[in-house]
Amino acid sequence: MDKTSDLPMALWKANLDLQTRLARLLQEDGREWLELGTRAMGDNASGFESEARRLLQAGDWQALAALPVEAFWRQAEQGMGDSQAVVQRALQGQEAFARGLAEALQDWQRQLAEAWQAAGAPAAPAGTSQAWTTMLDNLQRSFAAMMPANPAGKGPRTRGG
Repeated sequence: MDKTSDLPMALWKANLDLQTRLARLLQEDGREWLELGTRAMGDNASGFESEARRLLQAGDWQALAALPVEAFWRQAEQGMGDSQAVVQRALQGQEAFARGLAEALQDWQRQLAEAWQAAGAPAAPAGTSQAWTTMLDNLQRSFAAMMPANPAGKGPRTRGG
């Protein structure tokens, strides 16, 4: 059996590894979004519930009747300040996702190159490596452009950190 007969299995393994990593990244990203939304809604619901209980125990029926409207405006006002923190956390999650995606693609490219080399097959066409590097750099620049210029009062953001 020659080396090239192992090539399809090596390529299949590399593709399966990439698919597994992408599925894990999507699952983690979805979990982050779910936790973010659940936390925001849970905080609002518990605040409304405790306020309603307090007014009910006090017997203040007029204040209790006005509670939904007052709670809405209070939560909307508070939400303006909270939204900045939520956006920051969401952007951090997306940045982690992009970083994981870039790493998965780089590992995949490396695995493919190793498989071709182990099989003694000709090297990838000229410029392929540069094309991958360009694509990954563009991906990183795109996500960096989405990040706020001065997140949470920190110094200016640079590409490396």
